Amino acid sequence: MSIHEELQGFCDAYVAAYRAGEAKICGAMFTADAELHSPYAPPARGRDAIEALHATWTHGHGEATDKKMTVIHAGRSGDLAWCLATYTEGLEVGNGTSVDVFEQQADGSWLIRMCSLNSSD
Repeated sequence: MSIHEELQGFCDAYVAAYRAGEAKICGAMFTADAELHSPYAPPARGRDAIEALHATWTHGHGEATDKKMTVIHAGRSGDLAWCLATYTEGLEVGNGTSVDVFEQQADGSWLIRMCSLNSSD
């Protein structure tokens, strides 16, 4: 499986958790010392802060959200990978791109180490 396919699978799992309002699962997809930078909120540093941010973002959304992510470009070097993805969540929330750096874990899975959301609205 290519790194593009692996990271698209990761993004699909993230979107499923987001749509289900599972902030804890969303937070668990980041490393313990991850950072999330977004035009929608102040920077979140650390898994707990990222989980709390997702709790705010997903509160009341449930399955109603139309959130989607599509990996456009991806690459890998050793235990680090990156992707550029588009995201959309409908007219109310916004659209844009996400640049993510992933860190491969001992079990071969990936976690987000750095995320930068960039609004196109």
